Amino acid sequence: MHETVTLNPIDLRLLAALQEDARLTNQQAGERVGLSPSQCSRRRLALEAAGVIRGYHAELAAEPLGLRLLVFVQVTLATHSRDNAQRFRELVSRLEEVQEAYAMTGDADYLIKAVVPDLKDLSALVNDVLLPHESVARVRSSIVLERIKESNRLPLGALRRG
Repeated sequence: MHETVTLNPIDLRLLAALQEDARLTNQQAGERVGLSPSQCSRRRLALEAAGVIRGYHAELAAEPLGLRLLVFVQVTLATHSRDNAQRFRELVSRLEEVQEAYAMTGDADYLIKAVVPDLKDLSALVNDVLLPHESVARVRSSIVLERIKESNRLPLGALRRG
């Protein structure tokens, strides 16, 4: 667990502006939140140093790149041991098509979010990679029919109320 960082309203406004557009210069971000460029730069660097801002990335669109199938895969391990879980985690960390993976409570041990070009590639992921792996007992996949909402933004408004 990470330590919670105390943020003031200006920090929250700066984070909201950067979530909206991470390419903002310190001049532009400062204008949005009421800071000089140098003050904005210092706050941004402090937020980076505190681990609140983890990085800056280009957000790519999957479909124009031919990655048309979004799938959620539930995985149940063959045995529940630390070594088996570690083997599975190492497998998942090497799979480029896996965007996110979570250890879960409930029926499945892990939930994986993956993106692949088509059903053939999904079949290869499930049948040639996941199922044959010694750590895996069962795999259930669900194909996304329609994406209703997609966001990687954190609910900063909830922090203002807290």
